[in-house]
Amino acid sequence: MSPDQNYLLVTFTIYLLSMLGIGFFAWTKTNDLSDYILGGRKLGYWTTALSAGASDMSAWLLLGLPGYAYVAGYEAIWIAVGLMIGTTLNWFLVAPGLRQQSEAMGNALTIPEFLENRFQDKSHTIRTISALFILFFFIFYISSGLVAGGKLFESVFNLPYNWAVITGTVAILIYTTLGGFLAVSWTDLFQGLLMSLALVITVLYALNMSGGWPATHVAMASQNSALTDLFLTLDNQSLSNLGIISLLGWGLGYFGQPHILTRFMAIRSHTMIPSARNIALVWTFVCLICALLIGFSGIALVEINLVESDSEKVFIEIVQLLFHPVPAGICLAAILAAIMSTADSQLLVASTAFTEDLYQTLFNRDASQASLLMIGRFMVVCIAMAACVMALHQKETVLSLVAYAWAAFGAAFGPVILLSLFWEKLTLKAAVSGIITGAVTVIIWHQLDVGIFGLYEIVPAFLISSATCVTVSYLK
Repeated sequence: MSPDQNYLLVTFTIYLLSMLGIGFFAWTKTNDLSDYILGGRKLGYWTTALSAGASDMSAWLLLGLPGYAYVAGYEAIWIAVGLMIGTTLNWFLVAPGLRQQSEAMGNALTIPEFLENRFQDKSHTIRTISALFILFFFIFYISSGLVAGGKLFESVFNLPYNWAVITGTVAILIYTTLGGFLAVSWTDLFQGLLMSLALVITVLYALNMSGGWPATHVAMASQNSALTDLFLTLDNQSLSNLGIISLLGWGLGYFGQPHILTRFMAIRSHTMIPSARNIALVWTFVCLICALLIGFSGIALVEINLVESDSEKVFIEIVQLLFHPVPAGICLAAILAAIMSTADSQLLVASTAFTEDLYQTLFNRDASQASLLMIGRFMVVCIAMAACVMALHQKETVLSLVAYAWAAFGAAFGPVILLSLFWEKLTLKAAVSGIITGAVTVIIWHQLDVGIFGLYEIVPAFLISSATCVTVSYLK
């Protein structure tokens, strides 16, 4: 291992030990299933804001989005606009109502439990179906983070991809299993700050090295004029309306992401939400802008041509090009932070879907808190192993994996959550139908890629799910 790699290894080790220390401390504060699942509803607004942002953005923010900006140029701005609109509406529309109603309706700890209480479903149908979809699609989502971890360790330490994925999985498992929701939220606070710091510092250095923004713009245009046009594809064809709608459509996903929605449920009081919202929106805006600028700067700075899935390594390449190994290690640890901050949240929500929404509800309602905690931790391991196996055999990009899971959750749960909060006429049968049609539409649409089926699947699936909910509600 080279001296530079030794510096990076030390930096990564210090970071991982810090995260494990937080996990151990959170373990001492975790007394029952409520603490493990939702932290006892006692998160402050800073923790809520940054843990929601960090668990939302994942490695996609430092790998997927810069990689897409590097390949597509200004076209990537459409995704950022859609995401900014989506997260803003989510904080304004969903956060206050979900925090109040989830506690008022039986102190629901999970999204499936909230929906069951909302419709007074004694048959547990909506809770069971919701939990099954959460378990299924989170395996894809978690695997995207493990793929990102594989790319990181592969690039930085020249580790074989398989060993890189396994290393990241073990680190995430240890502190998620120990501390549960508190460990996840506290580490996400730190990791969210690290991610934003790394993005801002890297952008400032990258723009300085490339000669400033005007020089970067000229360098992009000299490679391909389409890179600097919002309405042109790389082959100089007009970006279609379907293309623009697909990119903006990413914003629809926010309303149905369980790992983000649980942060709204866990804040200490709904009165803290405006403060948390302001912090979260500023953080998201800054991070999205920086991620785009890193991709654009990479076009001017990175000497090797990064093609296909390697384009998602543009942030790694820029960091290693610009910085001494110690600050480079801190910036690259931000990628690990992004991976861990999302994968841990998703692991916890998925294991909770089994423990709280399937096992306890359907099979053993008298289970002790100790046994439920043990089962919850065991399921974290099982789900992580399934995602790890998928990541080891995964050839897709981080962006494509995230896009699929993001669409599935957004279309299956987004319309139902919104209508549950704002429309009293929504019925149980309609909500169940909406969840199923949203998820199934995503699965089917994803397999097709001709004509209208080139539209990002979240858009038609969200609309079909919404229409189904309204129609079935009126049919009764």
